[in-house]
Amino acid sequence: MSLIESGKRTPTPAVLELLAEKLDCSLTYLINGVTAEQMQEIELGLGYARLAMENGEVSEARTRYAELLADSGLAGLPQHRQDAEYGLALATEACGDLDGAIALLNGLRENDPATMTPERHIAVAVALSRCYREQGDLAQAVNVVEEILGGAVRPAWTDGLMRLGGQLLAAYVERGDLLRARQFSAEVLAAAEVLGTPQALTLAHWGAAIVAVESGRGDDAVGHVERALAIQSEYGDPRRLARLRNDYAQVMLTVRPMQAGTWRELLSKVDKELSESSANPMDKMRCAMNLARAELLLANPQRAGEHIKAVCDMLDGMPRPLQMEARLLHGQTAAELDGQQRALHELQAAAEALDKLPATRYTAHAWLTAARVLERIDEPDRSVDAYKKALACVGL
Repeated sequence: MSLIESGKRTPTPAVLELLAEKLDCSLTYLINGVTAEQMQEIELGLGYARLAMENGEVSEARTRYAELLADSGLAGLPQHRQDAEYGLALATEACGDLDGAIALLNGLRENDPATMTPERHIAVAVALSRCYREQGDLAQAVNVVEEILGGAVRPAWTDGLMRLGGQLLAAYVERGDLLRARQFSAEVLAAAEVLGTPQALTLAHWGAAIVAVESGRGDDAVGHVERALAIQSEYGDPRRLARLRNDYAQVMLTVRPMQAGTWRELLSKVDKELSESSANPMDKMRCAMNLARAELLLANPQRAGEHIKAVCDMLDGMPRPLQMEARLLHGQTAAELDGQQRALHELQAAAEALDKLPATRYTAHAWLTAARVLERIDEPDRSVDAYKKALACVGL
């Protein structure tokens, strides 16, 4: 016993079972300091928190993870505690609290590097880079990834590193470094072909499609996005496939707006699939927004307004950038319906949200859209101000 207590001897499983029997306690309690009942409650709590997150109930998930971490029973369970901290970080991000999520993710990297598996280490880096990018700190978004991928000897590509590469590609696009984005996208595509996994190929082609859209190469974008969709259709799970179809339709509405009727038909099918599944509210809201965009392209503002009403019913609890995007689309729809006051109200709400977001290509596009709609509803002063803010977002 003295040797075990001093750390000079590691007890065998048989010895641990004997000690538990002599001390009249469970093996779980002897090893971790929690009873079997407490362990079951903790695992059940983690399961409920993950389920809430998967169903899009992000506030509920955040509360559940926080409650688990407040339980002293997790102190002797490092893996469970790490799972709860990581889950809390993702839920905090989903709630729009990027500062809080970044603090939690950096805490994981600083406090638990030795206990994290390589897969968890990459997952944390993926989330951290994404949070920095959404916050507008593009230098940090790039640095987090390049610390892993940018060494003298690059690690062998895996599906996890492909996800990390996708974040680096998104950061390059967001900061306007399209030349570097195209170069890195080609590298990722080549690596995906060698790796050959469905996830790697889907990620690589989807990233290449986004780069092509931002570079004005519509035909290339269509080729890549259709390849990503084909792979996901064959190998992916139904919920992720519905999400990718929604994203596919959004890209096609941008590069092939003249075929808006086709994309509306696809989106209607996606909307039905999402309504019949446990898809999270954000996916449903994005689909409704894309349906509204399709109807506007087809000169059906009344039908677009019906989809906007569904969007407004889902606004509460959504991340701030998504709320801003919805307000902006509501303003566009109201302008088409000759509802000048409603359009102005929604555009002012979108502008207030935009003022709180970092200056990125994303916010520049949003300000540009707002400026055009304000010009259409005869608000020249506000329109000029929005144009100036769009230019400021890209350093002009």
